[in-house]
Amino acid sequence: MKKDVIQLSDHFTLKRLLKFVLPPIIMMIFTSIYCVVDGIFVSNYTNKTAFAAINLVMPFIMILGGMGFMIGAGGTALVTKIMGEGDMQKANRYFSMMIFFTVILGAVLTALGIIFIRPISVLLGATAEMMKYCVIYGIIVIAFTLPFMLQNVFHSFLIAAEKPRLGLLVTVIAGVTNMFLDFLFVGVFRWEVAGAAIATGISQMVGAAIPFIFFVMPNSSPLRLKLAKLEFKPILQACWNGSSELMSNISSSVVGIVYNVQLLKYYGEDGVSAYGVLMYVNFIFVATFIGYSIGSAPIIGYNYGAQNHDEMHNVLKKSITIMGVLGVAMTIFALTCSPLFAKVFVGSYPDLYALTCKAFVYSSFAFMLAGFNIYMSSFFTALNNGGISAAISFMRTLVFQCASVIVLPLIIGKDGIWLAVTLAEVFAFVLSLIFLLANRKKYNY
Repeated sequence: MKKDVIQLSDHFTLKRLLKFVLPPIIMMIFTSIYCVVDGIFVSNYTNKTAFAAINLVMPFIMILGGMGFMIGAGGTALVTKIMGEGDMQKANRYFSMMIFFTVILGAVLTALGIIFIRPISVLLGATAEMMKYCVIYGIIVIAFTLPFMLQNVFHSFLIAAEKPRLGLLVTVIAGVTNMFLDFLFVGVFRWEVAGAAIATGISQMVGAAIPFIFFVMPNSSPLRLKLAKLEFKPILQACWNGSSELMSNISSSVVGIVYNVQLLKYYGEDGVSAYGVLMYVNFIFVATFIGYSIGSAPIIGYNYGAQNHDEMHNVLKKSITIMGVLGVAMTIFALTCSPLFAKVFVGSYPDLYALTCKAFVYSSFAFMLAGFNIYMSSFFTALNNGGISAAISFMRTLVFQCASVIVLPLIIGKDGIWLAVTLAEVFAFVLSLIFLLANRKKYNY
């Protein structure tokens, strides 16, 4: 074994742990950045209505793509546990099964998404001016749901296959593709939202094709894609275990819908646009927490299967410390740089710019605790406890946020909308801590 090759069976010092999770962190940040590029080009090369429209329809699109996160997270936890138990033949069979199931599910969701995009846009509150942009952007992006799902699934499995650097390389290639095509289609050809959607779709195809070819061809990783019959029980187990990631995605989308309804009520179209800017920046910041969680989850899953409790405790302790340090640093960074973020997206609209800056000040404190809550959900997924993981995600992203965004404006005025996410993270922190302490003896971490 080469010295620079890190395996799941290794002992993870802080340096070794950071080295292993750094590629997934950068991978998720880069993924978020190239998603944000769509918004930057649309907001600067079209108009406020088009920008608000893609923000309005985005939650529905993310629900469809979120199925990939479910299969990726749940399937990886199951496969790494089996790897830890030493049954590589079974691990490869289950891995292949998850990929084939993703293909089937992706095709079905693509058809349903295209059929229902217009009525869904109406349900989300699209105005007559916004409808055209919602439908055009929605249909094109949804047409690429299958590669989007595969890209998400392969993100997790490349880490389980001990190839996090390859995952990073794939993401960079896909991201550069998206950025270049956004510039070409939107900035040069002026195809507006259609150009942004096509650019995103092509980049997702690139992000899915490269790892697919890698896993099909002979490779140096423990995993390889082979023909496998679908088995109901492991697929159901993986979906249940990954339900927290799906629940988080769906809940975030539902919360986005509730936010948009409330923002249209209190602030009008400018409120939706300001929230869109917050979400784009939030994608990048939270991507660091998600990337770390995705990167470290296979380590927990492997050592859980191998019953190496000392290493589980070691990684857990270091991870909680890292999440705390990152949370403080990101909060300070968000507060300091909020005017810059707002200017990039809506600097041409003074009133919207001022509203967006104010929204950043209220919402930035959420990053203080978000990392811990995201990691705890991923941690229990890695332990194959989908119930606790789903409970944390469900309560954090749906119950606490929805309740806060509805109730706070009634108590402290309409600016309470921007505080909702911070209050939700406080409640989620308490819940996550309770689950962590209550299950110490059960999992011996």
